[in-house]
Amino acid sequence: MDFLANIVQQVLTVLYNFTESVGIPNLGLAIVLMTIIIKLIMYPLTQKQIQSTKAMMEIQPKMKALQEKYKDDKQRLNMELANLYKSEGVNPLAGCLPLLIQMPIMIGIFYGIRDYNYAAHPEIVTSFLWLADISKADPTYVLPVLSALTTFIQTKQTMPANGGGAQNKMMMYFMPLFIGYISLTFPAGLVLYWVVMNIMQIAQQSIMNRAAAK
Repeated sequence: MDFLANIVQQVLTVLYNFTESVGIPNLGLAIVLMTIIIKLIMYPLTQKQIQSTKAMMEIQPKMKALQEKYKDDKQRLNMELANLYKSEGVNPLAGCLPLLIQMPIMIGIFYGIRDYNYAAHPEIVTSFLWLADISKADPTYVLPVLSALTTFIQTKQTMPANGGGAQNKMMMYFMPLFIGYISLTFPAGLVLYWVVMNIMQIAQQSIMNRAAAK
């Protein structure tokens, strides 16, 4: 992960130098720019993962019905599940590869932003909007609240019309609260990345939902 974290830090430095060259040197702005670039690059993978996850959630009631019906016949259950996937046009493994590719990148981004050498820059460069220093946690709690709220909206968007079952509903509320809680202690720059990424994800999901409704 050190290798990926170093790349993230180098990219962040390049983007900071860019903001400096246009007369607005700011690390917070550099993080926003980097988030947008990363999201655009990962758009196809994210789209594939979202589509696969939503499709699996939509057929969960049917899967549970089969599991209950054939709970004593594993071989028949596997055959019926395979038939269900085929009839619904769902590949249960389709969402795994995009996620496996994204996970190391996301971890590298996490450590890269968290451990960035903010102290090497003057104080004015590490301030952003209401934040006096993005290397420290947000004392106003605005970013942690935004991280929880945007995570909730993003999670709710991927829920199928049938709700996706009790477990999915529980996760829809638990994950935002967990993200908001851990954001209280993370550097504001890292939480800023998460919030901007979520906002772009929400926009992407909205576009996909509108396209699917046509």
